[in-house]
Amino acid sequence: MDVVRVSKRLSFVLRHRPDSIGIALDDAGWVDVDVLLTALAGHGSRLTRAELDHVVATNDKRRFAFDASGTRIRARQGHSVAVALGYATQTPPGELFHGTAERFVPAILREGLRPGNRHAVHLSPDLATARTVGARRGRPVVLRVDAARMAADGWAFTRSANGVWLVSEVPPRFLWPAQG
Repeated sequence: MDVVRVSKRLSFVLRHRPDSIGIALDDAGWVDVDVLLTALAGHGSRLTRAELDHVVATNDKRRFAFDASGTRIRARQGHSVAVALGYATQTPPGELFHGTAERFVPAILREGLRPGNRHAVHLSPDLATARTVGARRGRPVVLRVDAARMAADGWAFTRSANGVWLVSEVPPRFLWPAQG
C-alpha cells in the first residue's frame, strides 16, 4: 500500500469531494468508516480497515481523526465543502507562522492571507513546520503572523486537534517575513 497515495485520496474525498465516491459527510464532516471503505472499493480504491488505521496513525500531518467510538472518520481541517468542525475559539500564542513558496510572497504581503477554496487560513505554531509546509510548492519562505495583535483586534482563532491554527484571513498589516 502506498500510504502517501492513500492519504491524498482520503484528503480529496474527506475534504473536498465526498460526492466523487457517492458519500455524504454529516454537518461536522464525519462519515461512517464502513460506508467510506465500501464506497472507496466501489470506485477502485480497495482499502482494508487495518490499512485505513495505518494511514490515519502514520500520516505525518495527522490529517484524519476517528471519533471516540472508532466507527466514524473525518479530515481535521482544510475542507472546501461546508462543515462545522466544532473547534472552540482559543487565544493564540503571540506569534504564528505561515509557510509559502517564494513566488507568492509579494501578493501575500500586499493582499494578506486568504483561505482560497478552504474555510480558513492555516497557520503553524513553529518555524520548522511552516518551512516544511512552504517547501511543498517551491523555495519556502516563512511569514510571521502577529496573532496576539489580531486576537486583541477581535479576530477569532481556533486550533484543530493536530495543532494547526485556523483563522478566517490574515490582513497584510499582521504579516512580515520571518528571519532564520
